[in-house]
Amino acid sequence: MPILTKAHDALRLRTSPGVFFTSALISLVFVVLTVAFTTTVDNVFSTASGWIMTNLGWFYILGVTTFLIFLVIIALTHYGRVRLGGDDERPEHSTLAWFSMLFAAGIGTILMFWSVAEPISHFANPPQQDVAPESEAAAREAMGFTLYHFGFHTWAIFALPGLCFGYFIYKRKLPPRVSSIFAPLLGGRIYGPIGKTIDVVAIIGTIFGVATSVGLGTLQINAGLAQLFGLEESGIIQIALIALVTVMAGISVALGLDKGIKRLSNFNIGLAVMLLIFVLVTGPSLFLLKGMIESVGIYADTLPNLAFWNDTFADSGWQNTWTVFYWAWTITWSPFVGIFIARISRGRTIREFVAGVLALPVLFSVIWFSIFGMGSFHIELEGDGGLVERVVDAGDIPGALFEFLGNFPLTGLVSGIAILLVVIFFVTSVDSTAMVLDMMSGGTEGKAPMHQRLFWAVIMGLVAATMLVATGKDGLDALQQVITVVGLPFFVMGFVMMYSLVRGIREDLGELPEPVTRQWTEVKTAEDLEAAASRPAPEVVVVTRAIPDEIDGDDGGRDEREGSSAHAGNGSAPGAESHAGAEAEWAR
Repeated sequence: MPILTKAHDALRLRTSPGVFFTSALISLVFVVLTVAFTTTVDNVFSTASGWIMTNLGWFYILGVTTFLIFLVIIALTHYGRVRLGGDDERPEHSTLAWFSMLFAAGIGTILMFWSVAEPISHFANPPQQDVAPESEAAAREAMGFTLYHFGFHTWAIFALPGLCFGYFIYKRKLPPRVSSIFAPLLGGRIYGPIGKTIDVVAIIGTIFGVATSVGLGTLQINAGLAQLFGLEESGIIQIALIALVTVMAGISVALGLDKGIKRLSNFNIGLAVMLLIFVLVTGPSLFLLKGMIESVGIYADTLPNLAFWNDTFADSGWQNTWTVFYWAWTITWSPFVGIFIARISRGRTIREFVAGVLALPVLFSVIWFSIFGMGSFHIELEGDGGLVERVVDAGDIPGALFEFLGNFPLTGLVSGIAILLVVIFFVTSVDSTAMVLDMMSGGTEGKAPMHQRLFWAVIMGLVAATMLVATGKDGLDALQQVITVVGLPFFVMGFVMMYSLVRGIREDLGELPEPVTRQWTEVKTAEDLEAAASRPAPEVVVVTRAIPDEIDGDDGGRDEREGSSAHAGNGSAPGAESHAGAEAEWAR
């Protein structure tokens, strides 16, 4: 539209005017309406989220498990050898740097916020209500649910769009937008109103999803400062914290990926490992080590059941406020995490991508939650307790980690380090999200004006502050209601993504050639068997076909070079032909 284009040029932006201004307007309208009509907005989201959790919670559960199964299958097939980029491209980042930057996508905030709060909550209130609360059996059930929530399923939600982005952006050279994933279905319409609508929905969902993480991080920082310095836990303080971290994220945005996000990520993952080792060494080390190994078995044992568990018989509503919230929250910001992971994973094969994104972070998550979870259980079962009283009875989930650290030496120092960890995870989340939102709205990875990228960081801060403070409800409750509603369309998109990816790879790769084997004659004696077995298998001679760079406009003819093929070796099938190009590679 001319008006938007003029505004775009006047503001010196480099983006798609329709996508940028529509997304910005919707975000700002949410902020204004929530502040002006708090009760009405509360009622709308409360009613909508209640209906979704009651009637569609099963769809969220099924969706995430389906994503996980799909990723494993596609990695194990011959599609797994396809590279996310040119056929000759290789990864830009080392495995260690890659692993560190995965946590810049926001999962670090989750690790800090829920490391103690989730295990101890389920320990006090067993989800399946089939064991005695605060018992050893409750501890096992709590660990199973915790790892279910932060293990393979969470990373499957991130990995699916990440894989799709990696393929369509770096293999097919399409713009870095969510609509590009649907190119096999929509064709050129991804550049029209349908494509722009998809991109706007993705940007809005990402803003709300990351704003939820920002809100959780703010609550935890406030709780830690309250414990260390007696700082009041209030909306004013939380708004000030959001503003401070947004400014810090803006500085990181200005430094760019390599100087900003990468350095902060490497520093923070090192700091997180140090905190983990401190808890292990100064706590009940033998109990924690044994518990960590046992947690792997608990996870493996409970995963098949929990992957499809829907609380059908008890219908207690527990799953709606925990699992459904997690999946809705995670999937709303999965486009951001996906495009970020795709960018740092360029050059890896699909198999390397799936194995790395699922295995490496999940391994770290299992170790992290096992150490903190088992440590929490030990405090309650063998120590002075107090965690259940503060986290469950008093409802102070943000303060769980700091209550836990109060049972270890150097409480003040270590709690300060924990706050620093949350802040840096917070900064890298906002920083990387601003970068990705800028890419999604502009459709390019080129360098954008600094004020354009900073705008997204400010918008996320505004939405987070609004959701947390201006909704008129308890902060965590408000975050849950809004994100459950926003997450619904993303599950629908996830199923379409799977079909679109398979269709795209099949179109580019083609089908596998028919297998070529030795041809056996009738065997009647041992000598016949020995002679037949000694004949070598046929050797495939590959056909190469050059893909033309240009098509002659006059006659439509193609300049195509073809090689001949033959099958060598005794007993080879006469007259058989090998398949062309990339297909023949799979036959070798």
